[in-house]
Amino acid sequence: MNINNLNNNSQVNRNVQQQSDTKNQAAKNATTNSQATKVAQDSVSLTPQAKQLNEIQKKNGDAPEVNQKKIEQLKKAIQSGAYKVDAEKLAESIVKFEFDLI
Repeated sequence: MNINNLNNNSQVNRNVQQQSDTKNQAAKNATTNSQATKVAQDSVSLTPQAKQLNEIQKKNGDAPEVNQKKIEQLKKAIQSGAYKVDAEKLAESIVKFEFDLI
């Protein structure tokens, strides 16, 4: 009976088992790392209100500059009572403005 040979087979079996365990652990680590990578991805989504606000800001940027001279003329006309408001035209403008926001 060869005791050394039995010991060597046992040692070989242990080495094979250790290599197998190492490979399994490496595979688990790779899976965990790929899952962590998937989780680490960020995403952003805008609400409909934010999209609407963005559109309004773009429209506002396209608006003409303020005519300060015309503003002063209107202020003087209002103070003197010469400025008359056309109620129908004002209502139409308000409705148009509301629909433009939608």
